[in-house]
Amino acid sequence: MSLIDHLKWLDEGIAGVRAAIPEMPEDAALCRVLMLLSERMQTEFEYKLRPYKLNDSEFRTLITLFSRPDGSSTPGELCVFTSQGATNMTRIANALVKRGLITRGPSAEDRRRVVMQITTAGRRFVLKMLPTMFPRLKLIFTGFSDADRRNLSRLLRKLAYNLSQLKYEAGDPP
Repeated sequence: MSLIDHLKWLDEGIAGVRAAIPEMPEDAALCRVLMLLSERMQTEFEYKLRPYKLNDSEFRTLITLFSRPDGSSTPGELCVFTSQGATNMTRIANALVKRGLITRGPSAEDRRRVVMQITTAGRRFVLKMLPTMFPRLKLIFTGFSDADRRNLSRLLRKLAYNLSQLKYEAGDPP
């Protein structure tokens, strides 16, 4: 099913729910569209990562380390930056260490603290692989003016702020 067909189906489904529950806010449809697009974009990026035998969470971890001035971070920080849990971060680190893209060891300042650092091979890999993603990324935003991009960024950040204001009861997911 094409993404456009999926959106039409989603709109029909929302209309059906709204017929049964008229007070359902229009925002429910916006949430579903955002989730559908997010899933599709992740699939798109993973398609480009597959030849390199990387998945999205491994790539995000590697790029996060690449983006840091000293190329290093702690597993806890990486969990926050990449939206991964500690158990998954251990698996990610093991996979990236095994490929020689990062190192993991005690901090020079505090030997109780673990530090992960991108290697020279990891930097070369990112510099080689990342530009191959740019053409498809540009296609995704074809037809967007600079003003459209700024507007979308502003609106998504507004949405992020609103999401960060939600309060959770003990045991609820954040």
